[in-house]
Amino acid sequence: MSEHLSPRVNSKRLAQFVNKTVRFPCKVVSFNGNNAIVQSSDGGQVTVMLTAGSDVRDTFVEFIGSVSDPSTIKMMACINMGDKLDLKLADDVVEMTFDPRFSHMFFD
Repeated sequence: MSEHLSPRVNSKRLAQFVNKTVRFPCKVVSFNGNNAIVQSSDGGQVTVMLTAGSDVRDTFVEFIGSVSDPSTIKMMACINMGDKLDLKLADDVVEMTFDPRFSHMFFD
């Protein structure tokens, strides 16, 4: 079952998930061709390689994608999350999933 997990991560956790699928809550900063430059919930800057015809329309989104390297995600899907999201709270949720007291609820 663990091969089907897509953990929610921030920029500092990306290196642990190269070639794996993740969920990445973030704020869209800008677009550059087929890429989006985003601010992670922990404040880091990451490049998301967008899919053709992607529908990124909100300020805050959660990308589901494959981690190419510690600063790049290849988009598979996008969940638009509106224009008001507390990124600090989102980051607290990310970090709680990796806390040894709670990680057994999220990982095998």
